[in-house]
Amino acid sequence: MIIKQLTVGMMGVCCYVVKCEETGKGIVIDPGGDEEKILTTLEEEKISLQFIVNTHGHPDHVCGNKVIQNTTGAKIVMHEEDVKFFERPEIDQFFSQLGLPGSPPVDMPVKDGDILAVGNLNFKIIHTPGHTPGGMCLYSKPNLFSGDTLFAGGVGRTDFPGGDTKQFLAAIKDRLLILPEDTIVWPGHGYGGSRSTIGEEKRSNPFLTGSW
Repeated sequence: MIIKQLTVGMMGVCCYVVKCEETGKGIVIDPGGDEEKILTTLEEEKISLQFIVNTHGHPDHVCGNKVIQNTTGAKIVMHEEDVKFFERPEIDQFFSQLGLPGSPPVDMPVKDGDILAVGNLNFKIIHTPGHTPGGMCLYSKPNLFSGDTLFAGGVGRTDFPGGDTKQFLAAIKDRLLILPEDTIVWPGHGYGGSRSTIGEEKRSNPFLTGSW
C-alpha cells in the first residue's frame, strides 16, 4: 500500500491518495479542495482511480468530489446515513454557509462492516457516528483513515447539526480503541500532528484518557 497525505483546501483537510502497488488501482479519501494537486498526484503515481471515499458529508471533505469524478470517472462512496442526512434541505442550507460546493450524488452508499475492495487491498468500513450521523473510518491493517472522528491528540467536534457527543465517544471507544495499538491513525485534519497510533491515543488523548 502506498499512501500519499495531502493537505488541501481552505480548511486544511488531510486528503489521502492510496494505491495498491500490485494492481495500480487506488482511492482518494476526502478530496477537500486543491483538486489539481490531487489529480497531479494520481498522475505521478500512475493510479487508476476506482473510488472517491468521503469519511463524512461536511462540505470541506466533499467539495472536490465533482472535479475528481468528472476527470477520473471514479465512484463516490459515503455512509448511507450521511447520504440521507445531507439530502435534507435544511441541512444543505445550513452547510452552504461555508461557501463550498456539495457532493454530486453518491454512487455507493455503504454501512458498518462493508468491505471496499481496491485492487488487492480491502478497506473495512467502521461506522463512527457523532460528528455526523454517517461518519465513518476506513481500516486496512495496519492503517486507519479516521476522518474527523479521531485526530492526533483530539477528536472531532459535535456541535454541528447531526452531532452527538455521547454517541461519538462511545463509537470511538467501542470501535476504534479496540484495534491493535500499533494501528496507524491517519486523521482528517492535522491539528495535533499528521499521524498517530491507537496506542498513543489511548495513552495520551485528553478526550479519551481513561475511557477504555
